[in-house]
Amino acid sequence: MPDHDTPEYLKNALKFGIRPGLERITRLCELLDHPERGFRVIHIAGTNGKGSTSAYLASIMAASGLKTGIFTSPFLERFSERIRILDGREDLVRYSVDDTTGEIPDGALSELTARVRKAADQMVSEGMEHPTEFELVTAICFLYFRDEQIDIAVMETGLGGRFDSTNVFDEPIASVITSIGMDHIEVLGDTVGRIAYEKAGIFKKGCPVFCTDPDHMILTPEEAQEVRKVLMAEAEKTGVSRLEFIVPDTGSVTYGDDLRMSFDAGLGEKVTTTLLGDHQCGNCTLAVRAAMSASGIWPQINEETIREGIALTRWKCRAEVLRTDPLVIMDGCHNLQGALSFSSLYGRLIEKDGSLARVRLVIGVMRDKDMEGIIRTFRDNGIVPVEVWPVKVDNPRSATSDELYNIIKEVYNESVGRGDTDVPEEAVRRAYAGSLDDKLPLIVTGSLYLLGQVRGVLKGII
Repeated sequence: MPDHDTPEYLKNALKFGIRPGLERITRLCELLDHPERGFRVIHIAGTNGKGSTSAYLASIMAASGLKTGIFTSPFLERFSERIRILDGREDLVRYSVDDTTGEIPDGALSELTARVRKAADQMVSEGMEHPTEFELVTAICFLYFRDEQIDIAVMETGLGGRFDSTNVFDEPIASVITSIGMDHIEVLGDTVGRIAYEKAGIFKKGCPVFCTDPDHMILTPEEAQEVRKVLMAEAEKTGVSRLEFIVPDTGSVTYGDDLRMSFDAGLGEKVTTTLLGDHQCGNCTLAVRAAMSASGIWPQINEETIREGIALTRWKCRAEVLRTDPLVIMDGCHNLQGALSFSSLYGRLIEKDGSLARVRLVIGVMRDKDMEGIIRTFRDNGIVPVEVWPVKVDNPRSATSDELYNIIKEVYNESVGRGDTDVPEEAVRRAYAGSLDDKLPLIVTGSLYLLGQVRGVLKGII
């Protein structure tokens, strides 16, 4: 992902790696006079869907007239995407057409980075470990949100929950758990039960918890039972005010000719969104329940503002349609669950229009991901690549184009037409030109690193 606009100090802090624990962020907050206490919070954890759920929630809050902060990771095109403020409905409307709206300005980022750096230096002088890059960014976010006097922050965890640097709030309005799956097992544990335990670390006494029903996560029945047991046990031990398992009404999902999706989110009449895929029904319904729990604090959160917020929600590179004729769609299938969600969605589109089955595919994947599983999932949902552009992402973990192409040939049991470059930016240019000519749908997918690298290129030529 591009990093040219990331402050050098933060880029250098990447060398400190990932070190779960709350000691460093707690001391950092103390030295900064506890900026995390200056605003209300809804806290979101999960393996998949937490970004989309955060986007829905922030949009609903902004549509309700609240000055809303949103903290997400990773960024795709600009570092400043990670920290954003939408100041009410007007900002939300602007954001729906200009995705730079509300991002932390360069001047504020530089000034706050200097303040956090001073505090980090003091920590080191006291004999403590240097904060990690994510801890530094989290502290910058806290300062910015407090200084700008926001009403509410929608805070997405970075990794796990229990020892994530965002987990310093004593009284969040609500805690939200999205779909749980096997990811980051080297840090969080090698079973879904252990991972669920880490996610449940954001539960707080007296706080309501809204969680995707485990039977509607992409899990085996045994895994779903294990996750449910862990979440219920942690809720009881923590003393949350209530634990609600949200069952998405995926049977109500319909797709319009404009590629908008409608479904029942518990508001009576259906809601409509540009975010696509049956899994978004669950993410959105979670956001609705969490938003409604905040209406006791802000009565202006009502069915009308919730509907408008959902309709205006944007979350780029998650089944993002850039053009409809020919169809150009981007999705970050960065793990097997993501691939299942996207390919299931695309299978639904194929059912509506069989001509969408044959596709042109630009794909780049990290070598440590289940590359074969991702490709098999595409195949099993009717996606037929007639031309593929396997690319090497600008990341040392990236699989080579030959590795990807060989897996595609093996899974589909045939040779597939192959593009003549593995440079991502050039590949999307040539692939798009081909789709303009023959009208084959163009799918750009795989790692979020790839999508961040090429989205601006595609947006610039479409």
